[in-house]
Amino acid sequence: MRMIIWIISAALVLSACDYGASSPRGFSLPAGDPLRGETLFADYGCLDCHQIAGEPAEEEKSYTLGKAVVIGGRVSQITTYAELVTSIINPSHKLTRRYPQSFTAPDGNSKMPTLNDQMTVTDLIDLVAYLQPKYHLVPYRTTEYGLYPAIDDN
Repeated sequence: MRMIIWIISAALVLSACDYGASSPRGFSLPAGDPLRGETLFADYGCLDCHQIAGEPAEEEKSYTLGKAVVIGGRVSQITTYAELVTSIINPSHKLTRRYPQSFTAPDGNSKMPTLNDQMTVTDLIDLVAYLQPKYHLVPYRTTEYGLYPAIDDN
């Protein structure tokens, strides 16, 4: 009986992991060309608003938004391939609150232009192949203290 309950529980847990038609499961694009992606990053005008973390900024650079939106760097949560694709094809999908209001249009959407009509799928794949390695996951820092405080028996 316990085995049947365990199997049913496992099946319920596993079935809850699927989100139906909107699930990202099965989403996979071929490997891209990061060198071509770097060229595309400049060609599509991304450098007008973005700077890659750790790369030297051009002196006296005048960014469209007044301040560069930094891409990459040290992050506490990995930016997935799917998140990068979504950020490019739907820039208003997820806007972070830490950026100033000058980064958004009056309607609350991102000022980043939607390039879906100009960009090919190959361009998108190569651009993401260039950007993905720019993110560096910072290891989770655990507490230096034990589970329970030391008890002095004296």
